[in-house]
Amino acid sequence: MASLIHAVIRIENAAFYRRYPGVNDSPGTNPPLLEGVNFTLPRNDSRDYPQSWSVISPSSVARTKFLQILAGQHICIPPQARSYPYLSTISQSPQHAIKYVGFDAERGSSVGGINVRGAYLSARYESRREETDFCVRDYLTGHTELNALERDDLGVDSHMFDEVTRQLNLRSLLQMPVANLSNGQTRRARIAKALIAKPEVLLLDGPFMGLDPNTLRTMAKVLRQIAERQQPRLIMSLRPEDGVPEWVSHLVVLDEDSRVLGQGTKQGLFNGDVEASNKAEAHRILNAAEHAQSAAAQIQVSRDGFERNSPPLPPGEALVEMRGVRVAYGDKVVLGDWKQSVTGGEKPGLWWSLHRGQRCAILGPNGSGKTTMLSLITSDHPQTYSLPIKLFGRSRLPGPGQPGISLFDIQRRMGHSSPEVHAFFPKGLTVRRVLESAWADAPLSKPKLNENAKQRVDACLRWFAQELNPAQSVPTVAERMESATSEDIARELHAQTMANNADLDWASKLTFREAKFSNQRLLLFLRALVSQPDLVILDEALSGIDEAIRDKALLFLSHGEKVSKVVDNVAQPSMLARIGATVVDGLSTQQALLVISHSKEDVPGCIREWICLPEPGEGREPRTGVLPGPLQLNPGAWGEIWVDDVGLHVHMTHRCPLLPQQARTFQDSNRRKIWSHWQRLQPQSLGIFESFWLYVSTKTQTLRAAKRVATGDLAPYQHSERTQEEAGFADDSMWVRT
Repeated sequence: MASLIHAVIRIENAAFYRRYPGVNDSPGTNPPLLEGVNFTLPRNDSRDYPQSWSVISPSSVARTKFLQILAGQHICIPPQARSYPYLSTISQSPQHAIKYVGFDAERGSSVGGINVRGAYLSARYESRREETDFCVRDYLTGHTELNALERDDLGVDSHMFDEVTRQLNLRSLLQMPVANLSNGQTRRARIAKALIAKPEVLLLDGPFMGLDPNTLRTMAKVLRQIAERQQPRLIMSLRPEDGVPEWVSHLVVLDEDSRVLGQGTKQGLFNGDVEASNKAEAHRILNAAEHAQSAAAQIQVSRDGFERNSPPLPPGEALVEMRGVRVAYGDKVVLGDWKQSVTGGEKPGLWWSLHRGQRCAILGPNGSGKTTMLSLITSDHPQTYSLPIKLFGRSRLPGPGQPGISLFDIQRRMGHSSPEVHAFFPKGLTVRRVLESAWADAPLSKPKLNENAKQRVDACLRWFAQELNPAQSVPTVAERMESATSEDIARELHAQTMANNADLDWASKLTFREAKFSNQRLLLFLRALVSQPDLVILDEALSGIDEAIRDKALLFLSHGEKVSKVVDNVAQPSMLARIGATVVDGLSTQQALLVISHSKEDVPGCIREWICLPEPGEGREPRTGVLPGPLQLNPGAWGEIWVDDVGLHVHMTHRCPLLPQQARTFQDSNRRKIWSHWQRLQPQSLGIFESFWLYVSTKTQTLRAAKRVATGDLAPYQHSERTQEEAGFADDSMWVRT
């Protein structure tokens, strides 16, 4: 009984609804969000056995709803089934003691009541600042009101402020307008604000989404410290592909329909401590989480139908040319602060081009200038006019004998999806109008549609009807086509469908606002593709989307209606392809694709070229490369792209020497020298019979080594402080999972 009295959150056999259920409600009009929910978060002041909870589910909607319920949102039936006993003893309300931080388009586009993206899409790139353009310090300390009374940081603990901004690497951003923050920086700022408020419970919905690998490691380290200190108590949501951090002690497992399959200790759930009726589905989700890092070894064809070794397409004419681009606001350079090796020697600024047929990823740490680079391409950035940039062979401003290219010409030849587009997109448009707006000068203007455009919109809606239509209770046309027992039956069904569009009536009634977050992202993704633009730009377009929908979207990106699914390492042709009735065939050789992503799972399998921008202020030139095949099947390539330290795996069958502190320096591109130097080192007094990784740090220019431990982590020796110092292992935060 004492444990229940001191529970921070207690839920007993409760059902939750979006609105209060009435006598006239039917299961279809007001269905329960979750039923039969039981959950207890103890006070647990002891640090010896702290409880650190995570909610894991393939569905972003299920994860979000569960955390919102813990925070006190949604209608609880019966009302007394949800309570906060411990908060009553300290006279705190759940609204103040429990902080929920989510990152979808609604909550992610504003922080603390202010819009972090400005009044319009281009505002974040302008040098002029409005009175409402508060800086990060203002946001964190609560000074986000016009004509507010002068007061000292609204009671903010200065020690807590300094500690949180240091841990989340925000100190250099404190004077930056909030509107200028990148997506990853915005996430860190929102988490920081929640921590500074000193809540009893912190609920983080998808904290690892949208973070580059280096920032992700820093975030994981910070969250681990929070979980161990229990200040505040931490509950976060995870996707199965995120894996489960080893410091998480307890899990809640939800399926796609928001059913609680099991909850309890992590060890117990992984050992099968689940009700028999839920065991198979819970095992599928937990198995995906357990093997998130090692699944690629058994796969020969990527989730979107590409083999392990798939050469890039030959490049065509240049669509984008940048010749010495440098973007600065006063003395602050945000892109191009380096000298780049090009034909004729080293030249300042960014030198880069994109051609027809190329599939390129723009990568780099949060704040490195990726979105700024894309804004120059889409012409959302005002400096596009003055910089040496050509779009489709023309400059924005007219030159001798050549007119400039207009904004409307650019928009017609590009398809663009990003969190910024999502935040500003009109919510009142119907699902059909969202896709049709790809042929309009602006989302709210009238689209110019021909018969082919209408057919392409219909094809997209039918292909994704199961995902986009929440009221879909019978098999969709696409599903009936795939289950047809013969091509003749499929042709007859196709003819009947084309003669009557009744199966798509829902798309003219359902609005963008009514669609769930994952479906909104899917719609904007399809909008970027449907008009067959010369250049498709996907800036974190699939971040936060459900795994099953993401995989189907990536398959559609490359193959359209031609491939229905990938099963047992085989891309299976669709029935539409077999009867010659496809309308959308995926990316063509005349189109180019640009992708920004911080998660390799969101990178399309067709990506072959990449450019990785450096950390801001480092002055190093971007690194570029070519992939042999899809990233999903080449996991080592992802590490080489992102990690500052380039690794070389060496299996030693004899006693391995520790490296002296005075290790020689090398260039990260010359790995033969690394191996040669390792062979010449004289054995020290310590050694082990293990596999090793050698690293050349591009920052410190020193050679390092690490033991490969059983968990797959790279970690320094733990023999003694002296041994770590000798080997150059003073800071173990650089080592990453492989």
